[in-house]
Amino acid sequence: MIRTALLAAALLLAGCASTAPPAAPAAPAAPAAPAAPRISQPPSSAPSPPLPQATAPAALAARLTALAQGFDGRVGIAVEDVTAGWIAGADADALYPQQSVSKLWVALAVFDAADRGALHLSDTVLVRREDMSVFNQPIQKLIGETGYPTTVDGLLGFALAHSDNAANDMLVRRVGGSAHVQQVIDGRELGAVRSGPEEKLLQSKIAGLTWDPAYSFGLAFWTARDQVTPQVRSARLAAYLADPDDGATPRALVSGLSRLQRGALLSPRSTARFLQILASTETGPARLKAGLPPGWTIAHKTGTGQVLGDLATGYNDVGLLTAPDGRAYAVAVMIASTRRSVPERQTLMAQVAAAVAAAHAAP
Repeated sequence: MIRTALLAAALLLAGCASTAPPAAPAAPAAPAAPAAPRISQPPSSAPSPPLPQATAPAALAARLTALAQGFDGRVGIAVEDVTAGWIAGADADALYPQQSVSKLWVALAVFDAADRGALHLSDTVLVRREDMSVFNQPIQKLIGETGYPTTVDGLLGFALAHSDNAANDMLVRRVGGSAHVQQVIDGRELGAVRSGPEEKLLQSKIAGLTWDPAYSFGLAFWTARDQVTPQVRSARLAAYLADPDDGATPRALVSGLSRLQRGALLSPRSTARFLQILASTETGPARLKAGLPPGWTIAHKTGTGQVLGDLATGYNDVGLLTAPDGRAYAVAVMIASTRRSVPERQTLMAQVAAAVAAAHAAP
């Protein structure tokens, strides 16, 4: 299978999956363990009260619709004003594959466990070779002969800020599995959000493979995937796109992020740490972030799915955009499938962010 090196490199930087194995990136420094004391108080699990109804700016709603309709691919967009509560978007109520965006909900389950005292962010963890996953996992470079010692907080930093699949899969197991993550999602009444399985299992299924631990290293996954017939790969990918194991609606994603920003999902300490890590995200600098004017900030999570031929899937960016005056907007741009280039996909996301900023500045 012929791979385009430039596209593969961009995809690996962006999220959880890649179409080809580019040169491995330099391993990031391990995120520091939190200095805060252990969290033991359980937060209220009751849903936050609804915000007063408000109408989205007509110009913004029209712009988002035009951007979605003008893009060659299946696109879902949602924008929520965290303060006013209005939502604008396009195809915001359909399920889209999250890919690494689903790491948000794994982190939510971890912070929830910390709030309940079931674990502590300062708990030590030993990362071993047998803990490895597939695709993007920079933590792999830090594993020595006896493993790599870190903390639960360190794993959160890798999983969210670096979109590390091995760190995320370890966190899934730490909190009791994907079923428990889904229980946290459902308990918070987040709506149409699926947790999905561990990354190594999800990506293997999408590729038409059965997971083998050997796939974690070198070119083993790509080599095995290349041996799957095009018919099988196409059928598996189509089935995933039609009913994604990790699916979520753009509306549910922005609603969940808005509630996180308002402190309605976790304790104040967990909320602050969660947002702090998201603000340090290194992936996707040319996506939503590229469309923000000076003075705006972003706390976000990207996702990038597998590519078959020229068909790219699950290309996403979801986050909280904050204006210089402190007003925040939850934004989700999800591209389920497209044959457009990486720069064109990134431009769409930057245009959405720019439209939000323009609406904020409008009288």
